Amino acid sequence: MEKRRFDSLESWSMILDSENVDAWEVPPEEHEDWTADLSQLFIGNKFASGAHSRIYRGIYKQRAVAVKMVRIPTHNEETRELLEQQFKSEVALLSRLLHPNIVQFIAACKKPPVYCIITEYMSQGTLRMYLNKKLPYSLSTETILRLALDISRGMQYLHSQGVIHRDLKSNNLLLNDEMRVKVADFGTSCLETQCRASKGNMGTYRWMAPEMIKEKPYTRKVDVYSFGIVLWELTTALLPFQGMTPVQAAFAVSEKNERPPLPDNCQPAIASLIKHCWSANPSKRPDFNDIVALLEKFDECIKDGLPLPSHSGLVSRSAILERFKGCISMSSSIPVYV
Repeated sequence: MEKRRFDSLESWSMILDSENVDAWEVPPEEHEDWTADLSQLFIGNKFASGAHSRIYRGIYKQRAVAVKMVRIPTHNEETRELLEQQFKSEVALLSRLLHPNIVQFIAACKKPPVYCIITEYMSQGTLRMYLNKKLPYSLSTETILRLALDISRGMQYLHSQGVIHRDLKSNNLLLNDEMRVKVADFGTSCLETQCRASKGNMGTYRWMAPEMIKEKPYTRKVDVYSFGIVLWELTTALLPFQGMTPVQAAFAVSEKNERPPLPDNCQPAIASLIKHCWSANPSKRPDFNDIVALLEKFDECIKDGLPLPSHSGLVSRSAILERFKGCISMSSSIPVYV
């Protein structure tokens, strides 16, 4: 791939135009295990952008990668501190995570005012892009379960590492050549033991749990709420709270306890799981260990050509086990939330 420079009309990218990337040197005292060898980095086309970042396709050490470039402004102290903290947090978390359903971190660099994070390249883009191409309600139950299992397994691992994502949404879920999903974008993530020190709400309103919208104390269950919204997206292929602004959606969720409407043709078992995940009471939401176990049982039913259990509302463990009879063994552990 031919090495390219950024659009010269973008003021922040002129930093790169004014210097040879290959000549960037990191002082020994600032070198980290994850520091990129920029002489091995080739930058290609831009394929995504944000308020302070651009994401490019690239080649790093002969491997296809995504290069996230973040411009750290010098004139706005508050924004500078926030972006620097997000960069440090994302690199610190990504560099310690290793799971098939978590986007793989490769390297990073700090060359103020531009920082970069290099990760594996996910060729099929975001889950939201994938859903935008689908007709509403067109995904098969098999596809819904496959994608939901990838997401929930990635989140199960993330929570096992003590990390809360805080911005789980379809735009932060990436697809590779095999159409497997990986959780990405850890700029607003934090260790659960440290999240209490955070101020304000984090994430994106359409997917944000009511307790976070209200800036109340929260736990890892905010990610479970967001997963419930994502699972709704998989069943409908629609944008949650379509027709509302983000602020209107936040108000509807936090003040009116509204949720996106479940379609009539939604599998009752999946609808029940969605409702538990987006419960207003965090203690009534399952954790990802239970979600993965339940989705795996649903997947077994589909593979065996058996219907998913038809139950809704709050039912007893024995009732669920009875309705699963013939699909799973009676000794299986099925989570029930009351």
